[in-house]
Amino acid sequence: MKSLQIKTDKIYNPLDIAELVIMDRDWVFDRPDDGELVAEVTGVWCNYHIWFTWQEESGGLTLSCSLDNKFQQQAIAKIHSILAMANEKLWLGHFGFCTQDNSIVFRHSLLLRDGAGTTAEHLQELLDLAISECERFYPAFQSVVWGGKTPAEAIEIALFETIAEA
Repeated sequence: MKSLQIKTDKIYNPLDIAELVIMDRDWVFDRPDDGELVAEVTGVWCNYHIWFTWQEESGGLTLSCSLDNKFQQQAIAKIHSILAMANEKLWLGHFGFCTQDNSIVFRHSLLLRDGAGTTAEHLQELLDLAISECERFYPAFQSVVWGGKTPAEAIEIALFETIAEA
């Protein structure tokens, strides 16, 4: 895909670039309005619901990636502990807990004001980052809630790197 960098004095919508990236990946998506783009992708562990939100007034673009799992109310304290530990290991973005549907969401925001633009390559990298972090930490979240592991044990498992496949 060609670089689609847009730097101009007039207002533009970076979701137009995000839409091209999503189309290039052949993902199912929708543009409910000018400020939102939603997509769904199948990962190794679950389906991920991705959405970009553009706030023209502030020049903010947010990428969110929700894990397709819902946790019961009694698991929320465990979730908050592991989210804090996971966030310490991230270099970009963060995990949060969505109280509306008791799910975990990875988020990252960009400030694109004063003619600052973004590129298709940049948005591709952000999507790859969001999905890879969700894939990396999904087993840890599950092992705390369903497997009886402590958050520290679960983080250790998530960060364990294998060298080869069996």
